[in-house]
Amino acid sequence: MPSPDASGTPALTLASASPRRLELLRQLGYAPRVRAAAVDETPHPTEGPQTLVRRLARDKALAVWHALPEGIVLAADTVVVQGEQIFGKPRDFAEAQRMYAALGGRWHRVLTAVAIYDGQRWYRGLSRSAVLLRPLSRAEAAAYWASGEPWDKAGGYGIQGLGASFVQSLRGSYSGVMGLPLYETATLLRAVGLPPPFLRDRHE
Repeated sequence: MPSPDASGTPALTLASASPRRLELLRQLGYAPRVRAAAVDETPHPTEGPQTLVRRLARDKALAVWHALPEGIVLAADTVVVQGEQIFGKPRDFAEAQRMYAALGGRWHRVLTAVAIYDGQRWYRGLSRSAVLLRPLSRAEAAAYWASGEPWDKAGGYGIQGLGASFVQSLRGSYSGVMGLPLYETATLLRAVGLPPPFLRDRHE
């Protein structure tokens, strides 16, 4: 059973070192413990984007649960997809430049899977959004890369930071593109018995 904290509420652990995901959870009023999950993010052969992102979210949650088998563990994973091509985190500027050339001026999808595990049951959701980036010149791409922001971002851009200046249009979840869709996350946490703190006295 999930171990409660001093208030009797099961402790929540965020299986991620992402400051963006922590910021988003705090936006809902949660104060989770943070424990990074080290998992191999290499896609399996013939694995599609949705299968990949769901598997990685689950693997991250499970890895942290095995290290800290108590409370409730929440993990998420985000991929940028165009067609069936998956754009992960760029390894260097040359790869980032190829991403910007492929994504600029064309719609792409951003998939973020959320997985919550309480030691007995899984609670999982998937956010699907569409983003249109304007084309970047090589000079703009180089300046953006030099800022350091794209280095740990799927698709090589961050919608919540400098990269917002390149986002021409968005259909879907802004927080999902950031890395943690708040609607889906709050819905899953309610299901596991952890509604947002401001709603707990009214939770039915």
